[in-house]
Amino acid sequence: MLSKTRPGPKLAALIPAFLLLAFLTIIPETFAQTPNGAPVPVFVSLPFDVASASGPRRVSETKKATGPSLSEATAIEKRAFLMTNAARQEKGLPPLSWDPVLCAMARAHSENMVRDRFFSHSTPDGLQMTDRAHAFGIAHFKLLGENIASNQGFDDPGGFAVQRWMLSPGHRANILNPQFRQSAIGVTVAADGTVFLTQEFITR
Repeated sequence: MLSKTRPGPKLAALIPAFLLLAFLTIIPETFAQTPNGAPVPVFVSLPFDVASASGPRRVSETKKATGPSLSEATAIEKRAFLMTNAARQEKGLPPLSWDPVLCAMARAHSENMVRDRFFSHSTPDGLQMTDRAHAFGIAHFKLLGENIASNQGFDDPGGFAVQRWMLSPGHRANILNPQFRQSAIGVTVAADGTVFLTQEFITR
């Protein structure tokens, strides 16, 4: 039973995106919740095609961006980042290094999702993950990936998001991709307490 003073945990959604050399079919799925309120994760995998995008490009609004270091990250951001590296190390993969610009990009997307009330890799005005990267000065890269998540009422929202990502083949593929070198998490908490997380990955 849910408490009136503290709503039970809710898992709104988790979506990964990753750049590969071949287009993968979109796998649409939704989220459900059991009658007792326990979250049941079901995922959407949304890949992007490098070839059809004609490679990384510069856009007019490209700017030199900076962002917070790992020591300046929020507790939720640090927790998700450290758990991501722990998952990689369990599989014998090298840890990802924190990228401040990716954090700025991730925070901006989480903030946009809260402000504009959407949950997607694409913004309401049509900006894709690559467009957002270019806007933050990331004009050239070999691989770029993104996971997003939303949950509410959990004591460890960052850790919970990573645990759920690891249960999804698409999200897990991003986290355990041996080609990724840098990563960062950007978090925004909505007025109702819902935590929005964006996780970026890159290989330059």
